[in-house]
Amino acid sequence: MTFLSYLIGGISLGSVYAIIALGYTMVYGISKMLNFAHGDVIMVGAYVCFFATFRWNLPPAVGVLLAIAMCTILGVIIERLAYKPLRAVASLAVLITAIGVSYFLQNAAQLLWTSNPKVFTSVVGDAAIKLFGGQLSVSVITIVTIAACIVIMIALTWFTGNTKIGKAMRACSEDKGAAQLMGISVNFTISVTFAVGSALAAVAGVLLCSAYPTLMPTTGAMPGIKAFTAAVFGGIGSIPGAMLGGILLGVIEIFGKAYISTQLSDAIVFAVLIIVLLVKPTGLLGKPVNEKV
Repeated sequence: MTFLSYLIGGISLGSVYAIIALGYTMVYGISKMLNFAHGDVIMVGAYVCFFATFRWNLPPAVGVLLAIAMCTILGVIIERLAYKPLRAVASLAVLITAIGVSYFLQNAAQLLWTSNPKVFTSVVGDAAIKLFGGQLSVSVITIVTIAACIVIMIALTWFTGNTKIGKAMRACSEDKGAAQLMGISVNFTISVTFAVGSALAAVAGVLLCSAYPTLMPTTGAMPGIKAFTAAVFGGIGSIPGAMLGGILLGVIEIFGKAYISTQLSDAIVFAVLIIVLLVKPTGLLGKPVNEKV
């Protein structure tokens, strides 16, 4: 039962990584930008939910919706102010800007909410379900996290394949110039992509802090890096790849902590990524891209 408990815990943690990685993979797939401020949007969403639910005594569902709305607006603002002016410049400038936005959000959070850790109570309570005659206990937040990941992945797959804006995203991902000639607004499509990715970051922030109830301005930094690793692991630009990479990463991390070393668990995660990329540089579900020269 201990093994099964670790497996479920790994899938739950991996589901959070997968939800964050979906935001990374959507933004990169369409705009070819690495938004390293994505992890800090997670933190902002968690803070909004924390104050709405535990300080203003609003229902948890309202707190989550407010976090999603705030992060959606924040994602659009970041894209318009920080990334839109840099679309035609070298990718290094975009990367440096993303790091700058990340530090700006962290320091703004410290000024607004101080750097003291806050205790984030689970939005779905502390109840647990007993299985196998009480030998295995699974918390409700674990079930909700796994279910949310599956629902979000299915919804995004349907959204990108069956809606007008979703098809526009796929067209921009293939060729922005050709998409623009066909009447697609590339600027609007990229803004919607950032909005969707940031909304997912809010959901991930609430789920992460509900499972690991400590909130501070740097809360989203390491999960953001690991989620980016998961996106690369699964094949950045692929929605199923982001989910697969996130879950595998979470399982590897939990088993690494349980059976090898708590201190070396992060090193094990990144070592596995290096090995995978050496064998398959495009990631598990990534497709090689042929560029004309």
